[in-house]
Amino acid sequence: MNEDTREASGRPDKFHQNLEALRGKLMALAGLVQTALSRSIAAFWERDPALARSVIKGDAPINDLEVDIDEDCIRLVALYQPVAVDLRVIMAVDHIIAELERIGDLAVNMAEEALELTGLASEAQHPQVLIMARKVQEMVSQSLEAFKNRDAALARRVCADDDEVDALDRSLTRELLQNLAASREVAPADQSQVNIVRHLERVGDHATNIAEQAVYMVEGKNVRHRCQG
Repeated sequence: MNEDTREASGRPDKFHQNLEALRGKLMALAGLVQTALSRSIAAFWERDPALARSVIKGDAPINDLEVDIDEDCIRLVALYQPVAVDLRVIMAVDHIIAELERIGDLAVNMAEEALELTGLASEAQHPQVLIMARKVQEMVSQSLEAFKNRDAALARRVCADDDEVDALDRSLTRELLQNLAASREVAPADQSQVNIVRHLERVGDHATNIAEQAVYMVEGKNVRHRCQG
């Protein structure tokens, strides 16, 4: 079955209706995850415990929807035995939902760190952590846009952006660890921020993985670990 298969009426056939519904569910999951990520970053920056707790509470719906979409993927393959681009779409969706679920878990981890920081002075925050967070959010958003719009060029730009995130990870971790060694007073804040930086770097990795799946879906090429080329 391919994307040109349609009913005589010109409307999508049942398989492609289900496939579009699957893509819609993925974007719904993406919305939940992006909200969780945004809230966890805001909870860290604003020292907002209520916002942090909302991220932790919101993890269960993310997990439930990820399982539901995974079951839909299995069902579509079993019922219709798709090939070519249709099969690649389903495989990409199944990989992407796993990446999104892990981003949701990392948002929870950051929310938990935000709770640890709520009693500490706001000046202990490092401004470049927020810069890194915004870059990572942009990568997640653009990787999903690349999937939605079948834009392999945009997906490859997301992969290239991961180098910037990795550089921020190295420089911030080095500076925060130096602060840990130099001053006991800021040690708790710096340790939490080191953890947040590590979580953000992992979010960037998952965004890159989503972008790689977008390239695979569009071009039929497995570009894991070489998406920029």
